[in-house]
Amino acid sequence: MKFSVLASGSTGNAFYVETKRERLLVDAGLSGKQLEQLFAHIDRRIQDVTGILVTHEHSDHIKGLGVIARKYRLPIYANEKTWKAMDGFIGDIPLEQKFIFPTGSVRTFGDLDVESFGVSHDAVEPMFYVFHYEGKKLALITDTGYVSERMKDVIRHADVFVFESNHDVEMLRMGKYPWNIKRRILSDVGHVSNEDAGLALADVIGDKTRRIYLAHLSQDNNMKELARMTVAQTLEKKGMIVGESFQLYDTDPARPTALISV
Repeated sequence: MKFSVLASGSTGNAFYVETKRERLLVDAGLSGKQLEQLFAHIDRRIQDVTGILVTHEHSDHIKGLGVIARKYRLPIYANEKTWKAMDGFIGDIPLEQKFIFPTGSVRTFGDLDVESFGVSHDAVEPMFYVFHYEGKKLALITDTGYVSERMKDVIRHADVFVFESNHDVEMLRMGKYPWNIKRRILSDVGHVSNEDAGLALADVIGDKTRRIYLAHLSQDNNMKELARMTVAQTLEKKGMIVGESFQLYDTDPARPTALISV
């Protein structure tokens, strides 16, 4: 199993995962042209995608969804409430390309099992995914205000985590955002801070965990070095040292990661 964080942040989100038989895209929050360029960076083509999984209906996750789905006749998977919320924002999608993926269920795509789970965000029914392939586990979770015990149970002991580390609390509080936006981000239906990401990760890292990628970093209220340092220090307080059994990386909102093997 290989993956790439194509884009992660308020300007657009897209995540790619492939196996020998399947090539899935999670979210399409950039224009069709931008998505095609991101795929070219990793030497892949959108037309080879076997399905698009949607996490929720916010524009930075579905901006290019309708365009690429119609252009390349790609099947789309989302829960029922998200389908209703997307109505009017992604244009008409042929019925044969629309599939329901209930929250809290497992769906098999060829040789890949995908487990969906609910998160806490200000969308109608947001959910993220865990990918299971030949004994390997890849957990993807961003866009949540906190990480509940139920979420932890689903993602625990993954080989690789792609995990939200959105903001530094003090940078956000002292920053230029209006108070209503700050309050939303800090709320239980907003985004996870650097410190809270570290605390949550301390509860889910297992013996198999080898890599953690910090994602959805705010361009205004965070810095890559600060996110890595805060998460590393928080884990160290819990007795977990970055560089011993696992490595910690950041992701760039404007540049895709290379294809990474799990």
